[in-house]
Amino acid sequence: MYYGSHVTSLQSRRSSGVLLHPTSLPGPFAVGDLGQEARAFIDFLAAAGQTLWQVLPLGPIGLGNSPYQSCSAFAGNTLLIDPRQLVVDGLLDANHLRSQDSPEDYVDYEAAATFKARLLDEAYENFKQQPARPIRDQFESFCKQASWRLDDYALYQSLKNVNGDGDWSTWDKDIAFREPRALADAAKELHDHIEAQKFFQFLFFRQWQSLREYALQRAVRIIGDLPIFVAYDSADVWTHREYFQLDETGKPTAVAGVPPDYFSETGQLWGNPLYDWRRMREDGFRWWIDRLRWLLTLYDYIRVDHFRGFAACWEIPAGAPTAVIGRWAETPGREMFAALQKTLGDLPIIAENLGIITPDVESLREEFGFPGMRVLQFAFGGDEASEHLPQNYTRDTVVYTGTHDNDTSCGWFANLSEGERDRCLHQLASDGREINWDMIRAALSSVADTAIIPVQDLLGLGSEARMNLPASETGNWKWRLKPEALSDGLAGRLHNLTELSGRT
Repeated sequence: MYYGSHVTSLQSRRSSGVLLHPTSLPGPFAVGDLGQEARAFIDFLAAAGQTLWQVLPLGPIGLGNSPYQSCSAFAGNTLLIDPRQLVVDGLLDANHLRSQDSPEDYVDYEAAATFKARLLDEAYENFKQQPARPIRDQFESFCKQASWRLDDYALYQSLKNVNGDGDWSTWDKDIAFREPRALADAAKELHDHIEAQKFFQFLFFRQWQSLREYALQRAVRIIGDLPIFVAYDSADVWTHREYFQLDETGKPTAVAGVPPDYFSETGQLWGNPLYDWRRMREDGFRWWIDRLRWLLTLYDYIRVDHFRGFAACWEIPAGAPTAVIGRWAETPGREMFAALQKTLGDLPIIAENLGIITPDVESLREEFGFPGMRVLQFAFGGDEASEHLPQNYTRDTVVYTGTHDNDTSCGWFANLSEGERDRCLHQLASDGREINWDMIRAALSSVADTAIIPVQDLLGLGSEARMNLPASETGNWKWRLKPEALSDGLAGRLHNLTELSGRT
């Protein structure tokens, strides 16, 4: 399996790229995947002079289909497996792929999960029946190399499946609290289920590494995403209860979120259990070292979501109805990043420093040399000192027209107040007819070393193409790119603007 070396800094030259999560790619199976459409997107990036592809977290999706509420910080989302590659591998019959009838303009997660679960089960049964061949050797090598993270996840997922999908705290007590004999008995009883889960992970990471190699051959680097917190119902919390703030019954005593902000008057109640940083400090932040080391085998750069949580996090009492009630609790981010840097070397991290950012957060970011983020949609509120205005950027910046949590630029502009709209048009020297391209031009021509454009903004799409609305629980993560949307003309226009901005 390929483990490419990572690039240590985004600041070595001016660059730009596009934000698009693989689930949003077009294709015939109800959800985007890692197959030919992903390669076509990489070809588009190369033709458009782009050297970066940013994705959202690639782990199994969680509540509300969110990639930020995953059941594992180390597993892959098997919905992204391309069935057509399984046909090439001799694991599926091509006739089995023809029964899927799905919409083209949005992700149907339920249909995709049902369809792909059946195909993956068939692929595993066919794999078991085959004589020894290279793919079997590759699988065994994968299981051996990944055992430190794979074994617990495969057992967790198997137990979850046989327990009606209930969270781990509802399982038999001996299993929930990982009594060794109970775990050994469960592993023996569920052996074939566990092997199947390992096989599915093997297929995902095999396809992902193949896709990443394809990108590297075309000089496209990948920016991954690291959510700071993990879901309560996850293999991580079940396996390492000691690293989280839980009571004697295994329930969280405090949960994560953010106080009232730009997105919500009552804040955002994420509900993730908070870390027991004292315990993590005791063993030298080993879990975090393992996590970063693993991600550096998957990505060239890592965007760290909610970076401010490494200076202090918003601690909400468990059971609180909203995120309004809480307090800022200090966290040992400086110690942790020092331990990571000592073990792993320079860290190719982008710090998501949006929201309520205090001097200690910026001091932490600057000390370790992590570029921060700026978002053009936040720039036109009337404050000439706004750090989101292009004239106020510094080089160590990754500028976005918008992020996955924002409306599209066209949708955002349509909903501005008159004053904000006037300031935006004046600042961008725009007549508003192609506000998306005026935003893109401002991002690319800025002094920021890196610029990232959501693909929806390249296409000039409205609010119907929004990826996520923070603090809402339904209707998110469904947007999907239409086939043939990324034309040669679009690539040429982006390439010209990128070249004029000195980013090719």
